[in-house]
Amino acid sequence: MIATELTRRLGLRLPIIGAPMAGPGLGALTRAVSAAGGLGMLGVSNRSDAAFVREEAAIAAAGGSPFGIGLQLWAMDGQPGLFDEVCASGAALVAVSFGDPVSYVRPLHEAGALVASQVSTAAEAVAAARAGVDVVIAQGADAGGHSGAVIGTLPLLQTVLEALEGSSAMVVAAGGIGTGRGLAAVLAAGAQAGLVGTRLLAATEAAGKPSAKRKVIEADAEDTVLTRVFDIGAGLAWPSRYPGRALRNDFADRWHGHEEALSVDQAEARTTLAQAARDGDYSQAVIYASSAAEFVRAEQPVAEILDQLAADAEHHLAAVRDLLA
Repeated sequence: MIATELTRRLGLRLPIIGAPMAGPGLGALTRAVSAAGGLGMLGVSNRSDAAFVREEAAIAAAGGSPFGIGLQLWAMDGQPGLFDEVCASGAALVAVSFGDPVSYVRPLHEAGALVASQVSTAAEAVAAARAGVDVVIAQGADAGGHSGAVIGTLPLLQTVLEALEGSSAMVVAAGGIGTGRGLAAVLAAGAQAGLVGTRLLAATEAAGKPSAKRKVIEADAEDTVLTRVFDIGAGLAWPSRYPGRALRNDFADRWHGHEEALSVDQAEARTTLAQAARDGDYSQAVIYASSAAEFVRAEQPVAEILDQLAADAEHHLAAVRDLLA
């Protein structure tokens, strides 16, 4: 069993955190990841409200294991009462990302939660640590979903670890971790845990239509694009510095690189995307995912996925120790 300071503080059996994926990452997936020995994270979207947090956090908490919640700070001003529900949820870890975390740290600590923040540069990592964040999530540009990073996970992880050397903040790696080898690599580099998202998209407990899970299962490593077209098309006010990595589809192929034209046709695009999401038509609707989709080849229960990742990571770390003996 691999133990780190973070796993000990949170009472985890495995150094794996489930990414707070808005959409797939509802209470059921959160609970399943925690029950399997990792830390499940409830994904709160920019469209979620306080009732959503209350209801889904109750599902996550019902398993009796520690769980977490991930927030999008840029949208919080338009979500009245939501942060109060987060503080009352009993979450062991709350990630406050995509904005300045400084005003959220104290109330979360008072609520008994550790505070995490996702960063995309060493400078952001240092600022987060100075703000009192307990866990810095170094998310590279190869991550699925939204990210402000321009370099990959391993280069970013190395720069963040060096920048925070001597700091009390713990570092978690995120982006493209889809196998035990990947998990072993970030742990060997010094990360306290790996944050895993795409590998869980086709999990039995993940929310989402069967057609979306099939798309992930069928995808290869080269089938993603880092783009803003899904946000522009849907009329979402995501800050432009945070594009999203998603599976390529007809909508992305048509509009990526033509964002100004898409803004002009935004009303039609919004209708198209909304209808496609309802219909499960992922030639148009978005599926945020990383190149780790390459490693998703069947629908599996979360427990099987996490056990395999952890066992493989232990095997590869043991092989490294043997080389050094």
